[in-house]
Amino acid sequence: MNERRRKKLSRRLVDAAALGDRARVEALLRSGAHPGAADSDGTTPLYAASVHGAVDTVRCLLAAGAPPDAESGRGTEGTPLCAAACWGHTETVGALLAHGADPELREDHGTGRSPLDWAMTGPYPETVALLIAAGARQREPADRPTDRPGGPGRLGRPHDPSRA
Repeated sequence: MNERRRKKLSRRLVDAAALGDRARVEALLRSGAHPGAADSDGTTPLYAASVHGAVDTVRCLLAAGAPPDAESGRGTEGTPLCAAACWGHTETVGALLAHGADPELREDHGTGRSPLDWAMTGPYPETVALLIAAGARQREPADRPTDRPGGPGRLGRPHDPSRA
């Protein structure tokens, strides 16, 4: 496959994943799109699906071989597990953990927030409990970030039609 086609497929796969369009994701994977390939912005399909809580799409990408701990973006997004935890997408968190996502892995190449840090910034007790059951450890409050500037990444805020 030539580079131009690979880039187009990657962009389309990220877009379909962000929309939770599992049928389109499956079609793109059959067409040769790589489940872990980032688009030109550095966004991975698994991150795009995870931040929006598209659990069926997340499962599809994981089954196709998307790495569950791959960091997305170029320092602007984070891991799929952090993205899902930030918005309290408990079912998506569970799917990622079931496929081997590390509940202790901090974003920003190990220097940022953990999935548990993100989950604790919102009213997501089910997500917090799931992460702790999976082995995530709570940090001391003084060591935990307290701000929530909108969640991880450029895809970090789910679309809200009332804000349009």
